[in-house]
Amino acid sequence: MPDVDDRLVRCFSSVFPELTDEQVRSASAESLSAWDSFATVTLVAVLQEEFGLEIDPGDLERFVSFERVRSYVIDSQKS
Repeated sequence: MPDVDDRLVRCFSSVFPELTDEQVRSASAESLSAWDSFATVTLVAVLQEEFGLEIDPGDLERFVSFERVRSYVIDSQKS
């Protein structure tokens, strides 16, 4: 899903502007010290706006890497 990937990279880049596109695609809370709880909440707000999602606060623990966020967004668009 290249369109979703491109949109996700833009979302991540708005929260983590110091990262290149390639770094965004491999980003995780574990590998990126700037990815704290505030960054997660900011990312969720950006994702909700970009994709028109309603993200349950209980799902925030799933937002720990680009790949996990990508899976969440794709799954949300299917339902």
